Amino acid sequence: MSQAAPLRILLRLAAPMVLARASQSVITFADAIQVKHLGYRALAATATGGLNVLGFVVLAWGTVFIIQSFVAQLVGRGERDQTPRFAWYGLAIALAAAAIGLALVPLIRPALAVTDYSPEVRDQMASYMAIRMTSVFAVIGVEVLGTWYGGLGNTWMQMVAGIVTMAAAVALNWVLIDGHLGAPAMGVDGAALASTIASFLGFAVIAIAFWRRWGGAPRARAHGLTLRELGRVLRFGLPNGINWFLEFAAFQLFVNGVLANLGDETVAALNVVIAVNSMSFMPAFGLASAGAILAGQAIGRGARDAVWPQVKMTLLCTMAWMGAVGLLYAAFPGRVLSLFASERSGDLVAIGTTMLLISTAWQLADAIGITLSETLRAAGDTAWTAWARIVLAWLVFTPIAFVTVMRYGGGANGAMICLVGYVGLIAAALAWRFRSGAWKRIELIEPQLV
Repeated sequence: MSQAAPLRILLRLAAPMVLARASQSVITFADAIQVKHLGYRALAATATGGLNVLGFVVLAWGTVFIIQSFVAQLVGRGERDQTPRFAWYGLAIALAAAAIGLALVPLIRPALAVTDYSPEVRDQMASYMAIRMTSVFAVIGVEVLGTWYGGLGNTWMQMVAGIVTMAAAVALNWVLIDGHLGAPAMGVDGAALASTIASFLGFAVIAIAFWRRWGGAPRARAHGLTLRELGRVLRFGLPNGINWFLEFAAFQLFVNGVLANLGDETVAALNVVIAVNSMSFMPAFGLASAGAILAGQAIGRGARDAVWPQVKMTLLCTMAWMGAVGLLYAAFPGRVLSLFASERSGDLVAIGTTMLLISTAWQLADAIGITLSETLRAAGDTAWTAWARIVLAWLVFTPIAFVTVMRYGGGANGAMICLVGYVGLIAAALAWRFRSGAWKRIELIEPQLV
């Protein structure tokens, strides 16, 4: 087969996933932009609060992502009708995560009380997070059904849910933040409520599609479910979820425990830079996820030798995108950050410009890490990947970043340089793991399904 054909297949599969993957990032991005006129404290509370909520969600999010791997391999093996029960396993995990999330809401204010944020930022952030935590089931539910559809080769359904979520979030922000159309002006709380309602609307769209068998889905019957098979989903999914959670937790600890000492403006600027980078990251993640679907289907067919050519094609696409993003940041850092600036933003643009320029250094390494991580996940190689990220995040990045900022006064720019090194180490570790070929010996799905 020519190289053009696989590229067309990859891009056709990836295009909807790019938009689908962007939905949650766009919500936090939109919240930050649409509260910027309320001042840098509201911006810090919203952007940091959104990342803190995401830090909780990623545990279940990463766990249910393994559903795509199971479904893709079953499709590759010609057992498409066996896939619906994996969606039900995922929804059960989403429900459990939502219950835990609601139980943690009363602990948000006490947890933020030990940070060095200003009282105004703490109060607004706690309220924002408490509201956003009520959307956990919807956020994870969209991921469950979206990855299930993706494993079938249909990435459009999650895209539709994502577009509904994004459009509703932006529109409801306009209504609720400043009080339009007769609604009360809720400020930061309005942004949180808008995001929550939008998340449930997006879930409703994809849940109806799943139940009505739209998009070429097999009948969504909840039969044949077993605790043994759910245990297998958790066996391969939890390492991925723990991986994402602990890696994100290391960053959260650093932001909430160290950077809070540098002042509200610095925290706001750093989180704006992270929000901007999350927007560029998600298209690459969509490309990598699409490549992982194709890799998983190849593994399901028993064609493991076809995985590397697919990975090379995916790498070319993700590196081209992230490289272009890096050039954009280098050429127009002030203009990018000015999207978040207002008369009450203080020195946000000046503080954030250097940080955004430093972030250009990790773009290509991030593309490599995303692509190989997704491919290894598709093969079921989640445990080794989890340990690699945990060790590098907690034993390398966190202590070095703490020392850089607290001992040597490196500030936010020093923190960003540490992030560059961390992303580079992750890319190198995953490249070594993929090259070792250990993933080829992993059996994700059982020879005979019950």
